[in-house]
Amino acid sequence: MWLFDNKEIKTIDDLPEDCIGFIYKITNLKTNEYYIGKKNIYSHKTLPPLKGKKRKRKVVKEMRWQEYQSSNDLVKTWPIDEIKKEILRFCFTKKGLTYYELKEQFSYAVLEDPLSVNFNLLGKFYKRDLLNENKKEI
Repeated sequence: MWLFDNKEIKTIDDLPEDCIGFIYKITNLKTNEYYIGKKNIYSHKTLPPLKGKKRKRKVVKEMRWQEYQSSNDLVKTWPIDEIKKEILRFCFTKKGLTYYELKEQFSYAVLEDPLSVNFNLLGKFYKRDLLNENKKEI
């Protein structure tokens, strides 16, 4: 179950109108480790044209976001009864989703925080690189 401002979010009807996704924080209640990420509400798929037609078909389908735990392999191993799933903000565009995920990750300083299990940002900035950076003396 997802929480937003201590309110349970269980169905699509609990989401704001035109919401396409959200930024989330999952916390391990035993270790206090956490992960910040983004989740799309809908998947978009392009299918081949039907027989005798030329246009490709676009299918939009609601994802199983209610059960979603994370794309992070470590977070996936956390028992469901030992985690807290919070929605930090709702997003209404794809770019907004990416921007606000990154903004929240920077605001929590996830690459510097030992409790964070975010090991990279956008696949460009890695926790291991910052550890090496901090070892160098000026």
